[in-house]
Amino acid sequence: MARRLWPFLLASAVSLIPFTVFGMYLVPIAGAAGGNVAEIGGLRGLGGLAALIVGFSLAPLIDRLARELVAAGGLALLGISAALGAIGNVFALAAFCLLIGASTSILAPSIGAAAADRFATPAAAGRAATLVSATTSAMAMLAAPVLAVPGMLWGWRGNLLAASVISLALSAAFFWRGRGRKAPLRADGGQRMSYLATYRELARIPGAVPLLVIAMLRTAAFMGYLAYLAAFYDEKFDLAPGWFALVWSLSGASFFLGNLLAGRYIALERPWIGPEKMLLVGLAVALTSVSAFYFSPSLPLTLLFTALMGAGHATVAACVTTLLVRRSGDLRGSALSVNAAGMSLGTFLGAALGGLGLGLGGYPGTALTFASITLIAVLFSLRVRR
Repeated sequence: MARRLWPFLLASAVSLIPFTVFGMYLVPIAGAAGGNVAEIGGLRGLGGLAALIVGFSLAPLIDRLARELVAAGGLALLGISAALGAIGNVFALAAFCLLIGASTSILAPSIGAAAADRFATPAAAGRAATLVSATTSAMAMLAAPVLAVPGMLWGWRGNLLAASVISLALSAAFFWRGRGRKAPLRADGGQRMSYLATYRELARIPGAVPLLVIAMLRTAAFMGYLAYLAAFYDEKFDLAPGWFALVWSLSGASFFLGNLLAGRYIALERPWIGPEKMLLVGLAVALTSVSAFYFSPSLPLTLLFTALMGAGHATVAACVTTLLVRRSGDLRGSALSVNAAGMSLGTFLGAALGGLGLGLGGYPGTALTFASITLIAVLFSLRVRR
């Protein structure tokens, strides 16, 4: 499957490079732009806003063009944004963040749907889509150390320019591959539905609305937790940044393995635990972990909860992607686009709500916030029937 899907897996990995560079080199980037770290780092919110708007507004259009052409457009935006980021002033960085959000909201659902389209059975299609998301999570874990070596040679601008060149080259390859191809045909041979009708049909897909809400809430809980992870380990265990990098790798590795293995298991024709039940199990693990994490008395136990948190959320992510792909049929591109937009919204909601809980009640308040969000997701999962 990986051999058949390698162009989409490569595009998925490349999509994370520009924002990873932005996060890794935030201090020198802020210095080059003449601003402080908080001001320049806050520009990342523009990316979430752009991803939300573009993802929702273009969702019905994802299924109206050849997947490769949509992916080519997303990669072209990614390459342009990386080149703008290399300029380094405030306006260029603002444009960089906006275009990164817009490009990923186009690229992620198109390559996920394209991967699923390569296989005929619903189980294999769902497995293909989760393989793309697993590659993304693997790159999130590996991007920082991979980019560190070339960054020593040519700095953050060189990394961004290299990302721009790779993205534009991939865009040209996808365009060449997709030219002359048509949008995937509807299974019933009927005409494409209208823009608004697409949203109405998405709402009628069994379990689609609860699944999309679960994806948003899960992302809010997990990304909000990650936003304050370094501060928590520093305050409670006095963990230096170098040692915390290992904690981050543990979290990323557990998420990658959880996503990969859960996606592989639920792609079986007759798994012992179906994706609907697996979804509930993953949320239960995430709820238990986040409830105990902030009150753990020792570092080894806290690390265990960190790993369980990553694995639980990864399992939920794999189940949501698989179920959306299986149930959406011809509308899988639109469903994945709305899902990506909702997760972008969840990312920034989680950080904001976590900060509110931290300000009002310290880390117990943060624990209550993320546990409440996860509990609501558990309640929605009860509405996802087989």
